[in-house]
Amino acid sequence: MSRNQSQLPRPFVYAGMILLVLAMIPPAVIAYARATHSPLPRIQLQQDMGVQNRFDTQQANPMFRDGRAMRPRVSGTVARGHLREDEHYYDGIVGDDWADTIPIQIEVDRAFLERGRERYDIFCAICHGVAGFGDGMVHERAQELVESGRHGTVWVPPTSMHTREVREKPIGELFHVITHGARNMAGYASQIPVEDRWAIAAYVQAMQISQHADEEGDS
Repeated sequence: MSRNQSQLPRPFVYAGMILLVLAMIPPAVIAYARATHSPLPRIQLQQDMGVQNRFDTQQANPMFRDGRAMRPRVSGTVARGHLREDEHYYDGIVGDDWADTIPIQIEVDRAFLERGRERYDIFCAICHGVAGFGDGMVHERAQELVESGRHGTVWVPPTSMHTREVREKPIGELFHVITHGARNMAGYASQIPVEDRWAIAAYVQAMQISQHADEEGDS
């Protein structure tokens, strides 16, 4: 047998090389996909539950009488664990009166008051002042505008925490005002967690005691 007869025909050689290159493409694509990040959806050969019939946001849905795919919350429902039956803890009320104590589930210690000071400085001091005398930065700026006569500014100064009226308020009422607001002050229930609101109320009372303690140490 001659040498030329022992070799494969040239078309077979080319076809084998092409098949070899094509066989290397899937592993290369898989390796690339595993090594890179892409905002595009991943390739799914078997869709399973990856692609389903669904309604997009704000899309109409003839199944319901109001024609909306997005269903509103059922009126009166409360998520499990969020009923908030404890009026002392969530509203500062005991029976028909303002609570004069902090709820028993809160441990009052130095760290708790330090937390109250920190939260007060963030949310309250800008109006009521660092020491609670109603002389925060917002008040100072508003006074400048009033005195300049520009913009027709009318300003009601923030309440001082050290007036007799405020000092006589029970801590539950302070908590309630922080939660729901009063007059021009908005409530902070959506911004400050419940325990932090109690911490702020406790810190306000600590400030009041620091400024109005008598020689015997009583407030």
